[in-house]
Amino acid sequence: MGFQIGGTILDFVVLSILRNKDEYGYVLTQEVRDILDVSETAMYPSLKRLQKNNLLSVYDVPYQGRNRRYYKLTEEGRVVLEKYMKEWNELKKHMDRLLGEDFDHVNG
Repeated sequence: MGFQIGGTILDFVVLSILRNKDEYGYVLTQEVRDILDVSETAMYPSLKRLQKNNLLSVYDVPYQGRNRRYYKLTEEGRVVLEKYMKEWNELKKHMDRLLGEDFDHVNG
């Protein structure tokens, strides 16, 4: 993707992935990277920021002699995710209207 990805979009994607299930760091990073062109090193500061802002909580689960750090959406995180979803839908509506038939022609 050629768009510059800012922190808010990355946060939105992370919160969206964690909406229905907790996930440990490696898998979460892979799921984000399936959607966004983001480096692994950019992920962990984002996760720390989300945790610091009480949008995510973390817990460890032992696995084959090591701990896996799982990330879980908090209630505050759900509120922020709902806000992001509304803002995204509004932006999408405006972009669809702006691009109109030209956009449909490119995709069809």
